[in-house]
This record gives sequence, C-alpha cells and structure tokens, in this order.
Amino acid sequence: MPDQQDTLIEISGLKFSYPNLDVLKGLDLAVPRGKVIAILGASGCGKTTLLRLIGGQLRPAGGHVKVDGEIIHELDTNALYEMRRKMGMMFQQGGLFTDMSTFENIAFPMRERTNLPEELIHDMVLMKLHSVGLRGAHGLMPSELSGGMARRVALARAIALDPMLIMYDEPFSGLDPISLNQIGNLIRKLNDALGVTSIVVTYDVAESLKVVDYVYFIADGKVVAEGTPDEVRASTDPFVRQFVDGQPDGPVAFHMPGQPLADELSLAS
Repeated sequence: MPDQQDTLIEISGLKFSYPNLDVLKGLDLAVPRGKVIAILGASGCGKTTLLRLIGGQLRPAGGHVKVDGEIIHELDTNALYEMRRKMGMMFQQGGLFTDMSTFENIAFPMRERTNLPEELIHDMVLMKLHSVGLRGAHGLMPSELSGGMARRVALARAIALDPMLIMYDEPFSGLDPISLNQIGNLIRKLNDALGVTSIVVTYDVAESLKVVDYVYFIADGKVVAEGTPDEVRASTDPFVRQFVDGQPDGPVAFHMPGQPLADELSLAS
C-alpha cells in the first residue's frame, strides 16, 4: 500500500461501539490518493459506520481517522465543515430529495456551499448530469427515475463540487445487471477523469473486483484480509474464499451467537 506521502486517509487503531455492540475493534487501513478502494464485509460488520467516522458524523472510542493530514475527530465545527466540502457521498438507495427535480437535486449542494451565480450553476448541473449520461433527465422527479437512473443522479450529486474524496455506500445493491455494470464503470471512469479518491463500501465482491484497485475485508471489527483484485481472486484465505465463492459455511457465521434453539423454544419447557 501507499507510503505516507501518497496516503489520503490513514485509519489507525479505530474503535467504535454502539450500546451493547462493539463494531470496530482496532481497525487499521490506508487509502491512497487517486485510487478506488473497496471495503468488503458481511452486513453489520461496520462498513457504513466506518464511512460515518471518516465524515465526522461519529466520534471514535479509540484510535483515529486522519484525512488529508487532519485527524477528523479533533477538528472544530468550522474545520469539519470545510473538510466535508471536500467529500462527496453517494448514499444507499441514492438518497435523493423526493420533492426536488433531478436538476434541483444536483444544484442543491452548489447553492448551499458556494456563492456561484445561477447561470454558472445551471451549466455545471447540466455538465454533471451529462457525465453520468442523464442530461436529458434534468426535468424529471425522482419518482420518475428507474433505480439505475436514480443511482446515476445520486452519483452526479456526489461529484457536484469536484470533491477530493467520494464515498459510495452500497452502490450496487438492488440493481439489475445492466445498471450494475453502468454504475461500476461510472465509478471507475469518474475517479480517473476527475483525479479523485474513491471508497466503495459493499458486500458485492464480483462487481467491486471489476473496478477497484485494492480491497480490504472487514470482520469482527478488524481488517482480516486485503489485496489487489488479482490477489483476492487467487487467495486461499478461508475468509476471502467464502466471500468470493459465496460459500454458506466458513469464518462468517450465518447465525448470530445464541443459546441452542431447542432451549429457547416454548415447547422445550
């Protein structure tokens, strides 16, 4: 992975817990500038929580997240706001404002965070939509968009202010094969064209391996495996093989720990 100078995000000893649930237990990873990095793991392993810690929505119980040389949880309100201006986020299911048109959804962060004239905002919105192939849909409402189109609009909004970092939270979930391929290709092409850094949080191994530069696997609150797509495909690590091959049995248990079923059923008493 990258040396210190080429690292945009450094995560060291990161710990975080919800009530009665330890999520991250000393996580360490690095995100190099200009690359697409995938964070893979089973549902509930802390992937979305990690994005919230990077964005400063949550504070760690231990360790730190350093972005562009700044420790996020040590920033004051103004400095955190300025850091967030350098980040774009594509939420699960898109997260579009349902009462705003496609155009207005893209224009929203420009109006909120800049003093640009409306004429320039108009042109910038159309250019962002053009980059995801949806300039012709600028007048449509979110309810008039297909699932794949809505994700592409959400992607256009994520790049509205030309961020240095774009974070994708489950960008492939719920999409048909054609839309999956479109979104994956867009993530790769926009990352390279804009010179940004991208983090893709997902449980979709097959799609992520097509477009990313490096992969981290998270389980039990820590990184348990990592490597390039080729290294992941060739890995013999039981955890990696379970994910790549979709095996039901392996290091990741299907059932949460608990008492034997017979002991908990009322018929057993």
